[in-house]
Order: sequence, then C-alpha cells, then structure tokens
Amino acid sequence: MNDKHEPTIAIIGGTGGLGTGLARRWAEAGYRIVIGSRTPEKARAAAERCREVLSERGTTSVSVDAQENRTAAEAADIVALTVPFAHHRATLEHLKPVLAGKILIDATVPLKPPKVARVQLPPEGSAGQIAQELLGDAVKVVSAFQNAAAQHLQDGKGMDCDVLVSGNDKQARTKVIELVNAAGMRGFHAGRIDNAAAAEALTSVIININRQFKCHAGIRVTGVDGAE
Repeated sequence: MNDKHEPTIAIIGGTGGLGTGLARRWAEAGYRIVIGSRTPEKARAAAERCREVLSERGTTSVSVDAQENRTAAEAADIVALTVPFAHHRATLEHLKPVLAGKILIDATVPLKPPKVARVQLPPEGSAGQIAQELLGDAVKVVSAFQNAAAQHLQDGKGMDCDVLVSGNDKQARTKVIELVNAAGMRGFHAGRIDNAAAAEALTSVIININRQFKCHAGIRVTGVDGAE
C-alpha cells in the first residue's frame, strides 16, 4: 500500500493507449500503479514514460512500477485489464491463480478487426460476462472504461465523458466509480455484468462517429447534471 492507504492498482496490458492513460491519471491522483505486460521491458518503458510525463506536468511524487502481467496482478488490490479482445481469454487464464478476492476492472471490447465499426458481441454476451464466468465468484468483475477515449486520458486535461460501470457486486462497482472520478470522469452504476454488453457495443458506434467527425468522442448521461 502507499502512504495514503489507497489500493494498489495493476494495469494489465498497461503499455497501450488506454492502459497508459489510466496509469497517468490514477498515479497523479495518488494511487500506487503497477504496469503489467507480457514483455517486462515494455512495462518498464511505459512506467518510465509515465513518470516523465507526470514530472513534466509538475507531479513528481508518484509510484509507478512495472512487472510481468501475473506478478503485477499478484501485487495489486485492484486489477484493470486493458488488453485486445484477441488476448482476453488467454490473459484471464494466466491471471486466474492470483485474482481470488480481488476486483477485476475489465475494459475489454470485443472488436474483431478489420470490421471494428460493427458490433460483434460474443456468444457469451460480452467480454465482461466471459471474464466473470471464467474467473468465478471469487473474483468481482466490474466492466468499465470501454467508451473513454485513450487520447483524452493521456492528455491530462478535463474529460467530458461518462463511464458505465457494470458488475454483480454493488460495493465493487462503487469502488470502481471512485476510480472513474479519480480519473476525471463521472461513473454510473449500470447494473449487473449482463449489462456490460451495452457499453461494449457502444464502442463500435463511437468508432463510426469518430470517423465521421474526425474526433475522439465519448458518451454523456443527461438529466443528472448534479451527479458526481
């Protein structure tokens, strides 16, 4: 644990755009971060770059380490999964022995290149449901961050974006909503893990919008302007 007694967060597949963006925002908010990768050298390079970027922004007292994926997950209280769908199941099977009793934030979207702008949900319903079924009730799977643009997460500016948070355990969802808020967005309880399909499917819709307007769009929940 860090000095603020915040949970340690491992970001698995943390060298990509979404993973590095979340790492920077959570580290800046005071969380201890462990970036995981199948290739430890890539994890170390991503951690070093994270520290450099935050130092350039004036934040020097951060804790960002690097490890192989399973070692990173074992060292953490909360694990965030930010891998491509093609590596989703294999990564979960690799991590399963060290995930019992932890929250797993699954940000995976079942995109199937090259037709990523077409909704292609798996037979199980969603990546989130695959994770919960594979890991069992010993792991509290929470689906989130599918609709948050990596580019905006990385730039360190305010984000006009909301995050739908799905999972079978309400306390786990609440903890993830705290992390959404810490990353500069608003999080909303979106129901059980079955509902993860909605956020995952929206990603392909957003890709179409991005192509049309040459932007990095997100989603916004209206009618709740007083929500945090």
